[in-house]
Amino acid sequence: MKDSDSLKDYRRVRRLAIRSLFEIIEQSSEGTVIVDKQARIVWINERYAKRFGLQDAGQAVGQPCEQVIPGSLLRQVASKGQPILLDIMDTAKDPLVVMRLPIHDDLGEVIGAIGFTLLDELHALCPLLKRYLSMQQELASTRSLLSARQARYSFAHFIGTSAPTLEVKRRARRSASADSPVLLQGETGTGKELLAHAIHNASPRASKPFVSINSAAIPETLLEAEFFGTAPGTFTGTDRKGRAGKLQLAQGGTLFLDEIGDMPLPLQSKLLRVLQEKEYEPIGSNQMIKSDVRLIATTSADLKAAIKRGEFRADLFYRLSVLPIQVPPLRERLDDLPALSEAILEELRSQHELQPNAMNVLAQHAWPGNIRELRNVLERAALLSDDLLLDAHEIRVAIGTLMPVDAKVPDTSQRDCLETYSQARQRFDRQLIQAKLVQCDGNVILAAQQLGLGRSTLYKKMAALGIAESQ
Repeated sequence: MKDSDSLKDYRRVRRLAIRSLFEIIEQSSEGTVIVDKQARIVWINERYAKRFGLQDAGQAVGQPCEQVIPGSLLRQVASKGQPILLDIMDTAKDPLVVMRLPIHDDLGEVIGAIGFTLLDELHALCPLLKRYLSMQQELASTRSLLSARQARYSFAHFIGTSAPTLEVKRRARRSASADSPVLLQGETGTGKELLAHAIHNASPRASKPFVSINSAAIPETLLEAEFFGTAPGTFTGTDRKGRAGKLQLAQGGTLFLDEIGDMPLPLQSKLLRVLQEKEYEPIGSNQMIKSDVRLIATTSADLKAAIKRGEFRADLFYRLSVLPIQVPPLRERLDDLPALSEAILEELRSQHELQPNAMNVLAQHAWPGNIRELRNVLERAALLSDDLLLDAHEIRVAIGTLMPVDAKVPDTSQRDCLETYSQARQRFDRQLIQAKLVQCDGNVILAAQQLGLGRSTLYKKMAALGIAESQ
């Protein structure tokens, strides 16, 4: 046989092979589509057309490929001439394994592209698809979890330009650059949690989780498991497989402990070990887990008084208060009232504004519930007013019982000079709650709303102070 005949045979065999390959893939694939240089569909088989909702394959001819097949990359292949040999394309039904190849003319110029869907016949790809779907589910779950565990506030949300506010921001910003524990102290409603979010967001751990836990909101029997997690088999039922604790969820990020003064003593000692040794054991496990978390704690209680009463560990207090920040009450930063009021009304999406005399009334109140109470008052006044300009009378009505700013300093001339800070605070809280209950005719829910407290929080305070509900 001559060389030319051999060459002719090669071309003939090549053409036959290409034709056979096309027919085999087209027949065994879920779908085949061909587009021209402009990515307009030239041909599509019936199976593929029906998959995308067309009764007749001819309806697709001449249409842009993306209009018939959402997410198609054939335009990219036809434009660049680069094949995509194996890819996963998401569709409304199921993901498809696809192959995309450019089509060349006799001169080697790209004149279009062809795509094959290989899902149904390539059984060997089933493990790959299962793994892909599993990874997609895990990714969606992780994104949801990370979104839920991200700090929401920055220092811009801690509104005010008064001297006490600027000092708090200065100390908080400085603490953000360190990795030491931070203890935020102050009355309820002053914005301690907001500052904790801001410190995390300004720290090198900002991209990591921000995990919070309220020591007062979780039963003591469950608090340890909430912190440290449980090993598989520790409990029966839903936790039988084990459960990650907040320390594990916060790994690499920040663990925020709200109202740490309410933490039980046994758990305080275990938390101290975590801070000192940087390791812990899940409940029911003998395995030590390394801990890499930054701790931010808040308290509205007098921890030094709690130490004297034996309710809080002194060594834990000193370990936590490396960077203590005292968050001032609203009555000590009354210059921030205009900016705070404007921000709160904007957050409430209210069109209301405050007249100067209304602002004067706000400045006369001692705000025992702090910013939380201010928000409550402004929201109530906006809901009750038919006028977009809130005046002094409307604000006074919304406040209820006006507590003069001077009332915050108790008259100690007739009192025992040995009264402690904790005792004085309890007396103040008792008088305030009793007066509010009398004003609300014993309605605890209404009293809680006007004090800017949660109902359960007010009930706890009443029980601790020995105040009967009938009051």
